[in-house]
Amino acid sequence: MRPRLDRLRRAALVTAAAMTLLAGLAACAPEPGSGASAGPSATGAGPGAPAPEEATPTPTPTPQAEIPTDCVAMLSETVVAQLSGVPLNDPAFGVATGTQPDGSLVCLWGDPAADTTHLETSITRMDRGPALEMLNQLADDVGFTCYNPDLGTRCEKTWPNVTYPVTDGRTLFWRDGILIDTRYSNLAPTGYTSAIVASIWG
Repeated sequence: MRPRLDRLRRAALVTAAAMTLLAGLAACAPEPGSGASAGPSATGAGPGAPAPEEATPTPTPTPQAEIPTDCVAMLSETVVAQLSGVPLNDPAFGVATGTQPDGSLVCLWGDPAADTTHLETSITRMDRGPALEMLNQLADDVGFTCYNPDLGTRCEKTWPNVTYPVTDGRTLFWRDGILIDTRYSNLAPTGYTSAIVASIWG
């Protein structure tokens, strides 16, 4: 009878082991409705995950205005007609004219043989702070009239020539880091500064 008892014991042990294995598997099974995976979905972030960052477009810098390189090309036909017959950049004045090493432009209209008639313009780069400080000083201390046309600042003044019965004057215009400074005596073409402004900024 002992062999039969041993077989029963072995059968009981096998049955107990099988039940233990089934119980372990049941504990590992996901709960109903929980899905097959406990990890985050491949198509969306899990709860509390940061939202994906949106791409921010890089701002396009505004092109810097260029200083003209030609004293005639920067003027309108109407202004050039008013300067007809007046020499340009005559070396007899002893002034460095045309495009300068620093990129500025100097234009000198006038006959060296004339006593007073001339017009000289310099176009240079100047930062906002120094430019406005200079223009304010001209307005406060020298009596220049300043206003704001064409998105810039313009200051101007005329006065009688101390020797001859003609008018002298000075006109300045600053915008976007460029200063147009014109000094003249008995030669002030109508629309001169405005033509240069239109040539630079359109």
